[in-house]
Amino acid sequence: MEIILKTDIKGLGYKNDLVDVKPGYGRNYLIPQGYAVLATSSNKKILAENIKQAAHKAEKLKADAEALAAKLADVTLEIKAKIGETGKIFGKVTTLQISDALAAQGFDIDRKKISINTPVEGAGEFSAEVDLHREVKTDVKFVVVAE
Repeated sequence: MEIILKTDIKGLGYKNDLVDVKPGYGRNYLIPQGYAVLATSSNKKILAENIKQAAHKAEKLKADAEALAAKLADVTLEIKAKIGETGKIFGKVTTLQISDALAAQGFDIDRKKISINTPVEGAGEFSAEVDLHREVKTDVKFVVVAE
């Protein structure tokens, strides 16, 4: 089943992408939730016109995302966590903590755009991936220290 996404969906695609999904997923979840529309010929023509009109705006958004990625490359965050005697962390470091630490340094990034790829099991230096734009992703370094 071919659909056009109305919003960014992690693991599937970005807004205005034309993707193939299983019929049940499209009919029972994506379309009723308002995340997608059927890719009919009229909807494809509307999509092409919208993309053409939004091309200039998209270039500006990409340039802004690249500038933000350059600033984030130099940032190292400090995340405080409770650490036991064996060096293991109690609980876990979440994307919300990273988002809050970025906000404290003046970067307004939604926690849903941050992903931690390696498990954080103790104190040390780690990195998280930030998805700023469909073509711009960057890594943010963070250090876990004892509270």
